[in-house]
Amino acid sequence: MSDLQQVVQTAIDELVEKGTERGVQVVVYVGGEPVVDAVAGVADPVTGRAVTPGTPFYNYSVGKGATSAVLHVLAERGLIGYDTPIAEVWPEFAAHGKERATVRMALNHTVGVPGIPLTTTEEDLCDWDRMCAAIAAAEPWWEPGTEIGYHAYSFGYIVGEIVRRVTGKKISQVLLEEVAGPLGVADELYFGMPADQQPRLAVLEDAFSEPSPEPPAGLPTELPDLPMFRAGPMSLMPTAALGNRPDILAADIPAGGKMTARAMARLYSALMFEVDGVRLISPERLKEISAISAEGTDAVFGNPVRWSLGFGIGHPGGFAEPNPTTFGVPGAGGGSAYADTKTGMAFALMKNVLSPDFTTAATISDLVRRELAT
Repeated sequence: MSDLQQVVQTAIDELVEKGTERGVQVVVYVGGEPVVDAVAGVADPVTGRAVTPGTPFYNYSVGKGATSAVLHVLAERGLIGYDTPIAEVWPEFAAHGKERATVRMALNHTVGVPGIPLTTTEEDLCDWDRMCAAIAAAEPWWEPGTEIGYHAYSFGYIVGEIVRRVTGKKISQVLLEEVAGPLGVADELYFGMPADQQPRLAVLEDAFSEPSPEPPAGLPTELPDLPMFRAGPMSLMPTAALGNRPDILAADIPAGGKMTARAMARLYSALMFEVDGVRLISPERLKEISAISAEGTDAVFGNPVRWSLGFGIGHPGGFAEPNPTTFGVPGAGGGSAYADTKTGMAFALMKNVLSPDFTTAATISDLVRRELAT
């Protein structure tokens, strides 16, 4: 066992022993080669089933990295361009002044359709055609390209429908054929996960299962009128109950995904290098997709943001980096996956306790970065 493997293993074992986490996976690649593959804890506390390297986790938003990768592979083949108007391949999307919205705007969260209807149900999320029709028919919150705002659910449907219109295939099929299959992780990376595979999943838990009847001190007793509360119904906020539903797990909802840390680390590594003979995109495209494409204050959530083409810029907790070289997407609940073009590192951490922050991912990521720098 390498020193780095041992350091990471010890760290995640301690997190499980303290009760901070229930089950964790961490995988690190450097230069296209695996250097860490560590697991700790249990996938299902009821049965005691242990986490293994092949245990998939449902990760809110971490799947956006896979969604973006699929589109970049198609762009690499000349099937779509970043400045192609979305309506050129998806005519219905032109409604209400969105005819000039481009693929680039969809990827960098400036396209102007950050919300889904407030009447959307869990069943609606699983209905691809219904969701895409609602998004295409929506009035934009701003003129496409003029502001930035996180497209939490809509990102996956917009990019996924672009993929479907270009290829004639569901994005889950393209993911399998063009990314997961070639990388040898066909059974570790999904959007829609077949029902017969779902028993392999880690069971999600909310970090705070018994909410206090009183609001925390210092918080307003009434929710402010923030744009984020108009972006979707509260019933679809990321929770363990939502992420454990069989219909949600089976559906293509490519704002998130079901994955192992190994699958996502291999994916990010293969954007930078050959991984067992497979490289997803060219070095020239890597530079383009990892450069800052849009930055400023998020019009939905109010926080400072930097987006490349489909990826956030900066490692977990690292927005203040003056010259960021990392790109990836963390997810609600605390999972994270990213690549660092400076060090050649790809990092992925999956866990099944949905925490309200990225403390675990940032702590383990920083630990790995320090160890690699010594």
